[in-house]
Amino acid sequence: MLRLALKMLFGDTGKFLMLVAGLIFATFLMAQQMAVFCGLMSWTAATLKNVPAPIWVVESKVDQVNETNPLLDTDVARVRSVDSVAWAAPLFSGIQRVRLENGSFKIIQLIGIDATTLAGAPVKIIEGNLADLRLPHAVVIDDLAVTRLAQIKGQPVKLGDMFEINDQEARVVAIADTMKSFTGGPYIWTTYERALQYSPAQRKMLSAVLAAPREGVSEAQCVADIEAETGLKAFLNRGFASGEGDFNYSTVWWYIRNTGIPFSFGITVVIGFIVGMAISCQTFYSFVLDHMKHLGALKAMGASTWMLCLMLLTQAFTVGLIGFGIGMFFTAQFAFPALAHEEPPFYMPEIVPFAVLGVILLICAFSALLGIWRVARLEPAMVFRG
Repeated sequence: MLRLALKMLFGDTGKFLMLVAGLIFATFLMAQQMAVFCGLMSWTAATLKNVPAPIWVVESKVDQVNETNPLLDTDVARVRSVDSVAWAAPLFSGIQRVRLENGSFKIIQLIGIDATTLAGAPVKIIEGNLADLRLPHAVVIDDLAVTRLAQIKGQPVKLGDMFEINDQEARVVAIADTMKSFTGGPYIWTTYERALQYSPAQRKMLSAVLAAPREGVSEAQCVADIEAETGLKAFLNRGFASGEGDFNYSTVWWYIRNTGIPFSFGITVVIGFIVGMAISCQTFYSFVLDHMKHLGALKAMGASTWMLCLMLLTQAFTVGLIGFGIGMFFTAQFAFPALAHEEPPFYMPEIVPFAVLGVILLICAFSALLGIWRVARLEPAMVFRG
């Protein structure tokens, strides 16, 4: 009987293609928009990935990495004094402007790290030597800055090129591979002391303290000790939205709560759901009506209502799985150039495909229910009328 149900489904080519097309569109729209949303949210915490450190210590009122309150320079020593801390290093992070040779300005994210340990330096260096950062006027730029800070002739930035930050010379000694910033500006690293020279003077300039636990001490215990002994707030830096107590999690949820980004993407996802639901329900109900005499004949020959309902569910879920598979294929085709160029942002957590599949199967189940309602009221005698 189930094989017969599939033959009925594939035999009506027009409605089969219409059902599949609606579910492909719904799958692609929901999966693509959810992945772009997750990618955009991962950009909000890009500084945490580009400046690696197990623990970030910030002012007690700070909730997200892109909006920090400055600390006192003595706070570095206070964090170092905690018994469970292996090392602690100062960090400067701020938005600055770079002036190019042609006189134009570009916005950058300036990162100042400890000159001795280079804690917080980018992990992947494409060109140059990270140790050269200790040389006078030296900076490390990311791969975005190579093109974003192109000089007057339009040539990409290369090792040895110079530009100005706050009217002071900066010379490129290395290029790093990094994640793009939410603000769109490239990252530039220099030493902490030089970053203070590049930036307008303020009473407090320390953005955060980077730290790590001693051997044998868990990161969670180290965080608790820092907060208890210094009164500052300490966050773990474990990965994208990994859970409470993580700076990535806190940053992402700050943007979710305080911006209209989730609403904008949510509207598109809901539209995809509504379109898929409307097309599927209307087309599948029409498909059932067209085959009502066949279903009536099967019922007259002894097929139970439960068997007919199972046939409809098989048809609906078969269409759903086919539409979901093709829709995810198109989503993957969109992902390849997006990941290569990092625009638009694209990041698909493992839960997204399963969530989309669940929604698609829900649409199919609801579509099948309309047919089941019609079949349950079907009288076998109708097949012999007229």
